[in-house]
Amino acid sequence: MSRAVVDAIDERVDAVFGRWRGRPVADGLAYGASALGDHGLVWFLIGLARGRRPGRRFGAAWAVIFSGIVTPVVNAAVKSAVGRGRPDPRHDDPPPVRVPTSTSFPSGHALAAWCAATLLAEDDPLGPAYYLVAAAVSVSRVHLRQHHASDVAAGAVLGITLGHAGRRMARPWRWRSTPRGMRSAGKALEVP
Repeated sequence: MSRAVVDAIDERVDAVFGRWRGRPVADGLAYGASALGDHGLVWFLIGLARGRRPGRRFGAAWAVIFSGIVTPVVNAAVKSAVGRGRPDPRHDDPPPVRVPTSTSFPSGHALAAWCAATLLAEDDPLGPAYYLVAAAVSVSRVHLRQHHASDVAAGAVLGITLGHAGRRMARPWRWRSTPRGMRSAGKALEVP
């Protein structure tokens, strides 16, 4: 896809969000979601809550550790390779939560959100809720004009990809961390 096509899509998405900017409820929700996504705070809190449930400690700890270490490294590497500028400020933009110092592509908030959600959602009936939180964090970055829509989409794709890689990496340890006589998928084994 050419840069002109990506820019055109970003402009159209920005125009849709522009209809909602300046509305107190929409701005407040975006600020809240963006602030919770800062430095993975929401994922740490969700990981703590998930880890308190029986049989969920390893998965919760792994999600927090993996996403907390891997996503900043991948985000920094891709940002330095691409070097895309943030959206140009406009007079009607909501004030930023904080002024970002890094480049725009990909969205680190989206990358971390989708990676953590993908890890936490595995074998968890609350999984859809984690994805809704990831979507809220991601959308907030476009609403607040901290990122272009394509930055957020790329962050989401990278995050989901890393989350699936993290799931595969955890499988050998997950087997060892489950109670004796249980498979990681939860199926009972015959114990001699």
